Amino acid sequence: MENEDLVIDMRGVSVRRGQATLVGGVEWGVELDERWVVLGPNGAGKTTLLRLASAEVHPSEGELTVLGERIGRTDVFELRTRIGLCTNALMGRVPRDEKAVDVVVSAGYAIMGRWREHYDRLDTGRARELLGTLGVEHLAEREFGTLSDGERKRVLIARALMTDPELLLLDEPASGLDLGAREDLVARLSELALDPDAPASVLVTHHVEEIPPGFTHALLLREGAIVAQGLLDDVLTEDNLAKTFDQPLELQRAGDRYFARRKAGAAEAGATE
Repeated sequence: MENEDLVIDMRGVSVRRGQATLVGGVEWGVELDERWVVLGPNGAGKTTLLRLASAEVHPSEGELTVLGERIGRTDVFELRTRIGLCTNALMGRVPRDEKAVDVVVSAGYAIMGRWREHYDRLDTGRARELLGTLGVEHLAEREFGTLSDGERKRVLIARALMTDPELLLLDEPASGLDLGAREDLVARLSELALDPDAPASVLVTHHVEEIPPGFTHALLLREGAIVAQGLLDDVLTEDNLAKTFDQPLELQRAGDRYFARRKAGAAEAGATE
């Protein structure tokens, strides 16, 4: 029996390409009021998991339900209009001469690049408001190609929110950013996570430092398999991180933020064994 409170429901989900298993036997559920971080090394299957959640990939086996719709039995093109998605791949599809405000407002037509479609003042006003929420309203008239990576990512997050999605998916939104840009983005995402009216969210990252305060749950992934999942404070432990990244790691917490590094003396201890 399906749980109507779950916006993502994966039951025994696997994705295979040839002889490779990208994710295997995943059991995972995300509820309406939850904010999840998916953490793991390169090649762990994080992006595949997000592509499943965004209905871009169908499972090779298992059952996948997104926003109450069973994948394989529903119109995924209609379903995708209910999902806000921000990925690095999407960044490459935006015309360089597109104004930032048009990148955001065109989400209403699920297109990339304005043509002859018409938007009223309410649409444009909402786009500018969302750019303001992400701290880049002053860039509304700038061409997308002239923006920094951090500015482009904020514009794309605003775009993802434009249609009032029921589910927000963010794939490594802080990757490639300098320290200042990363910290500002983490603060903005924290405000969004703490907003009770914000959609259920899933954020993929490699780094515990990029987890915004307000995120409630974590899923740790390695080689396509789940290492641990559940409440953030329960899951984010040194033992679980060591299993996930195959490194002896020291985890520290300062307020609502986490920091991790390799344990001092770990290399020397390994060399003497």
